[in-house]
Amino acid sequence: MPKPAPTPAAPLRLAMLGMIAGNGHPYSWSAIINGYDRAAMAQCPYAGIPVYLGAQPHESVRVPGVQVTHLWTDNPAEAPAVAQAALIPHVVARPEDVIGHVDAVLVSTDDGTDHVRRARPFVEAGLPVFIDKPLATTIDELRTFVAWRKAGARILSSSGMRYAPELTQLIANRDALGDLRWLSFVSIKTWDRYGIHVLEPVFRLLGPGFISVRLETQPGLEVAHLLHRSGVQVTLPIIYDGGPAFGTGQVCGTKGQTTVRFADTYNAFRNQLLSFIDFVRSGQDPYPFADTVEMMCVIIAGIRSRTENSRRVDVSEISAQIPL
Repeated sequence: MPKPAPTPAAPLRLAMLGMIAGNGHPYSWSAIINGYDRAAMAQCPYAGIPVYLGAQPHESVRVPGVQVTHLWTDNPAEAPAVAQAALIPHVVARPEDVIGHVDAVLVSTDDGTDHVRRARPFVEAGLPVFIDKPLATTIDELRTFVAWRKAGARILSSSGMRYAPELTQLIANRDALGDLRWLSFVSIKTWDRYGIHVLEPVFRLLGPGFISVRLETQPGLEVAHLLHRSGVQVTLPIIYDGGPAFGTGQVCGTKGQTTVRFADTYNAFRNQLLSFIDFVRSGQDPYPFADTVEMMCVIIAGIRSRTENSRRVDVSEISAQIPL
């Protein structure tokens, strides 16, 4: 059974677990919580991280009463640099070595086909677990997470874009646009890995009720076409090498339109981490887990569409196989 949440006054000890190519969250997330060493962080192989950390007053970069105390990376040779940069006191030889020494763990890899294996020891130990987006990009993985949640496991997963300050402002001003008709946001890399970064903001704007997905592909580009039960249509271009366009979007309604660009990475990640910390302390979900499940069904439907010559795939084809 899950352990009771620590009281709000108790210092929280967190473990940061896993690092794979293209994902520098052990550097960034740990630094946002712990603070960081400027000289060591300057050597971070992800050049954008020192830039957005350095844009904040140095002493403000930390979360009082919380510390990432333990670290494990897939490549052991990478751990010392992360620990030095993000002020993490303990590097462990195996992820499971943190059990008994921390209050919660963050699985900081964005491979949605490998999260069950990574999370299992901590779910079975009753620890709250944050899992980097996307939670699961196969039906079998998603079934396992749903079963764990039904059994009482405390699991949370999201994209940092759910917490982007620009999205908060957009939602606050949504009524000025009238009834929404069409939305589009641009992501990078691949649909499987980074589609969730733009799907999650769309989900916050429209709510649950996605009907179908069709993924059109060509070399270096995927465009997901989504239909929502409200009648709103959504296009989500995934430009593999489109870094400068990442996070740009357009929202059109019956009274007007607006453009947005998600650029405040630091505060998006900080808000995301604070949400998990509140989840650990309170035991209360910040949003329904069913929302995460639906978004994963949309991602999986898009993958199926791509493998079946861009067939329009009803989301219900996937969700029917996930017992909620």
